[in-house]
Amino acid sequence: MVFDREFSKIFGLVGKFKFYKPLQKFINNSYVKAFNIDMSEFWSPNQYESLNALFTREFIAPREFDKSDSAFISPCDGRCLSYGVSVANSAFSIKGMGYHLAELLGEQRSSFDRMAQYDFVNLYLSPRDYHHYHAPFDMRIKRAIYIPGRLYSVAKSALKKVENLYAKNERVVLECEIDGFILWLVFVGALNVGKIKFCFDERIKTNANADKIDVYDYENLMVKKGDRLGNFELGSTILIISQKDKIKYNLDDEQTVRFGTKIGEIV
Repeated sequence: MVFDREFSKIFGLVGKFKFYKPLQKFINNSYVKAFNIDMSEFWSPNQYESLNALFTREFIAPREFDKSDSAFISPCDGRCLSYGVSVANSAFSIKGMGYHLAELLGEQRSSFDRMAQYDFVNLYLSPRDYHHYHAPFDMRIKRAIYIPGRLYSVAKSALKKVENLYAKNERVVLECEIDGFILWLVFVGALNVGKIKFCFDERIKTNANADKIDVYDYENLMVKKGDRLGNFELGSTILIISQKDKIKYNLDDEQTVRFGTKIGEIV
């Protein structure tokens, strides 16, 4: 655990370092070219004073999203690695590789029910993607659960090798309520992901050598669809877990998604 966590911290420090401007411009433009990043919604790469500032870039103008009453939108840019319905308390990261929902969500501290079935969606954010995440629907955030763990890579190649990877990595679980049912948004840390940040609670600290679970309860924390929730410092994964048949998804494995695009409908 020490190597992956310390390596990620070092990578984070390098990412935040402000190099001499010509060198920084070269680094930024090389990064954009290497990952084929579409910068049409952002400032020129030359405008960012560090690689981390480029990682965490925000839109020049707000992106439009589906505001219709029942539309459930993607909380982020990325790729749907897998989606479906849990079987015997397990979901699938990719075909043939599972993860345990009770362990993932912190069963003793959340409203998870081992006897129920759940719909799941796994959204992978690569280094080329916009790194902020947003509310997929109007919802109440009931609690945030920080769970320490490893920082394995969450790329598809790693998911093929490590069983139960998502439940082994450091993560933050948001337990939310939508129209009377429970939905969890799980933000999974990964190699080179220095921080998982939330704009509504600065107390939540990740990649901090923590060894215990922290729970933050909220009395009346309401967010609207499209509201920004926070950001990764480099790409990672967001898992969406919800009570079965509450959301009718319209997705395919390996489908590219964008924040704001309708990916399902509340039923």
